Amino acid sequence: MPITDLDQLIKSMEPVLNPGVFAFVSVQSAEVLKSVRVIASICETEGYSAVIAESDAVSLGLPIMFLAGWITLTVNSDLQAVGLTAAFASALGKAGISCNVVAGAYHDHIFVPIERASEAIKVLKNMETSPNV
Repeated sequence: MPITDLDQLIKSMEPVLNPGVFAFVSVQSAEVLKSVRVIASICETEGYSAVIAESDAVSLGLPIMFLAGWITLTVNSDLQAVGLTAAFASALGKAGISCNVVAGAYHDHIFVPIERASEAIKVLKNMETSPNV
């Protein structure tokens, strides 16, 4: 059952670093990506933005805009829950780690600079055990 209580959400985040390196790319049409697994995407005025495996971006010859580690918060957060994104973005920001967030139907997904992914996991796990981080 989805959780809405912020304190419970933070204590139950259980962040997991997914294996691999992920690339943010922008293409004119989603058709360009039909042969690869798209992790996340959105249509923007400038083009179709997507997150795909770095190896797929390279094999397709696409310019890579950002290389990221992909962290999934395994807690089943309610899409109408208030404050979770602000809480983890603030904690990561205090550590100097940028984050790009995608909300799925069941979980939040955080993309952080690949070279800071392990550190980001530590920050998030610290939030679970230390109130007011």
